[in-house]
Amino acid sequence: MQPTFSIAHGHLSRRTFLRGTGVAMALPFLDAMVPARANEAGKIPRRMIAIETNMGILPQHFFPEQAGRDYVLSPYLQKLAENRQDLTVFSGTSHPGVDGAHSAEKCFLTGTPHPGAGGFRNTISLDQYAAEHIGNATRYPSLVLANSNEGSTLSYTRSGAPIPSEKSPRKLFQKLFVQGSRDEVAANVEAIQQGRSLLDFVGAQSKRLNRSLSTGDQQRMDQYFTAVRELEQRLQSSEVWEHRPKPAVKAQPPEDIDEAIKFVERTRLFFDVIKLAIETDSTRLISLFIDTTVIHNITHHGNRPEVLDELRKHEEAQFDVLGRFLKSLSEAKEEGQSLLDRTMVLYGTCMGSANSHSNVNLPVLLAGGGFKHGQHLAFDTTNNYPLTNLFVSMLQRLGIETQEFSTGKGTFRGLELA
Repeated sequence: MQPTFSIAHGHLSRRTFLRGTGVAMALPFLDAMVPARANEAGKIPRRMIAIETNMGILPQHFFPEQAGRDYVLSPYLQKLAENRQDLTVFSGTSHPGVDGAHSAEKCFLTGTPHPGAGGFRNTISLDQYAAEHIGNATRYPSLVLANSNEGSTLSYTRSGAPIPSEKSPRKLFQKLFVQGSRDEVAANVEAIQQGRSLLDFVGAQSKRLNRSLSTGDQQRMDQYFTAVRELEQRLQSSEVWEHRPKPAVKAQPPEDIDEAIKFVERTRLFFDVIKLAIETDSTRLISLFIDTTVIHNITHHGNRPEVLDELRKHEEAQFDVLGRFLKSLSEAKEEGQSLLDRTMVLYGTCMGSANSHSNVNLPVLLAGGGFKHGQHLAFDTTNNYPLTNLFVSMLQRLGIETQEFSTGKGTFRGLELA
């Protein structure tokens, strides 16, 4: 059946056209698409892992009291002591305009203001922006993960649509390392080819419409044709990866843990598989949402000592598994460097205080990635410094030429390359 197009007032908007052809799901890729740029041969592969825990972190146990390089490790940062020189801790930072208490969790990697407002629409997340530029360098342009039983995600398309996350460490392991049968590979290739044929079909329909469009709309359609060709190249790349054998690893697939209260143990399983994904260069971009809603009630502690003690135990355990993960990356070597030197690990939360539902002075740290670390960068805890500026620095470290991202209009002050 031929698709039906609706032309209003003598012209056709690109958005209406995409809906009219039944490929609305492709819109995030086709809107202002930029060519994927694989790293040039011989260049150091740079990677990024972005992690958010959604119920805040007790600030009194996270933030150091002193600024600079001679700060005393806070109780939580003591869990990361072995990699002190490999990380920078921040205070006095937040996303400008991001409010709404718990609703801010969807903006941790986007920085889009006012998530609690009616009619809010998110924008592209840091990992997906990077994937548009360097995703073709690996089998998987990005991995979107969630330690959650719900539909949680940190990753959003350019049009602000949430990207479904993988919630099972075991399924993630199988996706990365278990080679499908010949029939399964053939089925995947056929699906990719069908997708490419659909884009060719859409392109033909668009050209027939072009004669009836205004000059401005024709220019937009030219941009669309360019995006279609670039997406075809991505699909062709995907087909190539389907024919290549997946990397072999000695590790066994993990057994999933279903109990929500065991989110720390589940996080450890994800970290184990993430390390394998990075080691095998299966992807260079990973987001991980850590859902701690199960302890939501005790985050509203009211400063009661017994509740604070219980919450601290849960949070210290989270930093313990994070510390083990960072250590494992620092001990793994790649061409004479550690994986941590080549991998930025962003860890933080969307609330400065879950007890008061505050979205300022966010507990955040950055480890690895080839920066001059070993410091506490302290900013004004009342008039916060834009955390989105950090995202600009991270994108540049990945080799992406940009001077802004979201509300970030420059690189992060005080964070220098090693």
